[in-house]
Amino acid sequence: MKEAHEVLIRPILTEKSNRLIEDYRKYSFEVANNSNKQEIKNAIETFFNVKVESVRIINVKPRKKRTLGKIRRFGYTKEYKKAIVQLKEGFEINLAGL
Repeated sequence: MKEAHEVLIRPILTEKSNRLIEDYRKYSFEVANNSNKQEIKNAIETFFNVKVESVRIINVKPRKKRTLGKIRRFGYTKEYKKAIVQLKEGFEINLAGL
């Protein structure tokens, strides 16, 4: 079993993720590519001291990006795994304090 700091990379804070937090108690995290749902659940519960109701995983594919300059180059964004974690009633995570 992996440690919590090996599974969780960073929280994802966007307008959509803030709306999910306010309406449904769902938090988004970037996680290690080789982690599974059970490892993510255990890492969230031990690191933040909360109870997790469900975990959903999304593999975010890289997108093509263009850089400007003298020479136009094309590159890709990084590929990562995103976990959306729903907490049980009465629990919350303070992401502002991280």
